[in-house]
Amino acid sequence: MVLSAHDYRTPRRANIHFITDELAKRGPTRFFSLRYSRLSKMKNDMRLPLDETANQVVHHKGVDCYLWRTLVHPFNTHRSWLRPAEDMMFRLYAGRPPAQLVAWIKDSDVIVFESGVAVAFIALAKRLNPKARLVYRASDGLSTINVADFIEREFARVCEQLDVIALVSPAMAAEIPSKRNVFHVGHGVDPGLEEMGDPSPYGEGIHAVSVGSMLFDPDFIAHASQAFPQVTFHVIGSGKERMPGYGDNVKVYGEMKHAETIRYIKHARFGIAPYSSEQVPDYLADSSMKLLQYDFFGLPAVCPNRVVGTYKSRFGYTPGDQASIQRAIEQALEAPRVRYRTCLGWPETTDRVLDPTPYPETRLF
Repeated sequence: MVLSAHDYRTPRRANIHFITDELAKRGPTRFFSLRYSRLSKMKNDMRLPLDETANQVVHHKGVDCYLWRTLVHPFNTHRSWLRPAEDMMFRLYAGRPPAQLVAWIKDSDVIVFESGVAVAFIALAKRLNPKARLVYRASDGLSTINVADFIEREFARVCEQLDVIALVSPAMAAEIPSKRNVFHVGHGVDPGLEEMGDPSPYGEGIHAVSVGSMLFDPDFIAHASQAFPQVTFHVIGSGKERMPGYGDNVKVYGEMKHAETIRYIKHARFGIAPYSSEQVPDYLADSSMKLLQYDFFGLPAVCPNRVVGTYKSRFGYTPGDQASIQRAIEQALEAPRVRYRTCLGWPETTDRVLDPTPYPETRLF
């Protein structure tokens, strides 16, 4: 079973979706979706189209899915004086699980908790099913996704009880109180990714692609499109409409299916990760899914200096600095197309998430 604030049925897919795909090939799999309530409508939650199916089991692509909708859900108030009330909300939320979650926990051999609100249910799982293997998939650092103080304290309290803590980057290890059960297991790629992505969606000319909405910086696209009129910039799933300042050489798309997105990545001249700030976590250099996909296809990538990491195919710039943006794009245009990074498939990645001990390279301590 998987516990996450994602839902397996949404078009946008994160690493937990691909892991779930693999789990479904290996046996009965359930996906329990958390942190969803009437408040979600105020946040434009991507699960809103699934609202009519909330609080019922839906079988989707071989996986039993359950979107738990409550009247309200606990959240970070960002007010220290409200912390007692915030703590009480989380305790009530975790202390009153629906019958479906209780039944699934009791019936599971392996329970995967994704970083975030799922932490609140680790102790419950340990109590209800002490024989189950408990795996924590750290897709993000808790401090980075700004979880409530309750979640950080609860993780520190229960992390030793987990069988595996699988980090997407070694840079995340500093904030993990436990050591003996901590491993580095990066993201995977589709086993057939090499064969995906044809034919090219582009016409003649030079094409660059930006994928995703995380910290998306429209000013980067505006400046780059004006500075490089010979390049067509394709902006996919940024969460924003066409913005002022974009040149006529910018094409904006909404959310796109994974297989379709791969076509745009595979045939681009270079990829872009236009994060709006240098104040991003160091581990993003390893954990960014779009940068991993750029790396897989040997695509030169333009990104802030902070997420260049050790990767030879990336060219850094300072957000807001037009001169450094131009230099980075010029370097990407001149760079060869070479795959420098070793990328495991999702089957091999899932093997390591579930039990990394046979793979010495995953151990961090």
